[in-house]
Amino acid sequence: MTNDRIALRKLLERGSDATFLRETIGFAAHRLMELDAEEVCSAGYGERSAERENQRNGYWKRDW
Repeated sequence: MTNDRIALRKLLERGSDATFLRETIGFAAHRLMELDAEEVCSAGYGERSAERENQRNGYWKRDW
């Protein structure tokens, strides 16, 4: 959670309202997708566990 707060703080320091809004929405969407993938897999990104039900295929940065 600390990394999320640091990333949000960096967004706040950047300036432009349009840029801030775009990046905030992108950040929130990315986080929601991560949480959904963790729920489906029953494990976090890079986490190894016996309960793991699926594998994540990775992701790449995309512009919104």
